[in-house]
Amino acid sequence: MGIIKAEAYTAEQNDLALLLKAIAHPARIAILEKLALEDCCICRDFTDEIALSQPTMSKHLQELEGIGILKSATSGTSKSYCIDPARWLAVSGFVSAFMAKIDEATRCC
Repeated sequence: MGIIKAEAYTAEQNDLALLLKAIAHPARIAILEKLALEDCCICRDFTDEIALSQPTMSKHLQELEGIGILKSATSGTSKSYCIDPARWLAVSGFVSAFMAKIDEATRCC
């Protein structure tokens, strides 16, 4: 696979690609679904429900936190995570704007 030249695309295209790439993993979808139902979770809460090791789960949480979808707070040796509502609203806006560009008439070959 070739190298993607980020400068060949708009900032919006690059941002959307990074967001969707970070979300595009079943474990990360499961994390977001769990957090949508609860205010805050620690890593152990996820490993109890999602069949992944703690280090693997931590990596997924770091990826989501790295793009700003999750916020975290540390208390002692525990790190808790929650969805950042402002960032999630922006993600929703990016995806909605992208989907709105696809006109009904151009959806078929």
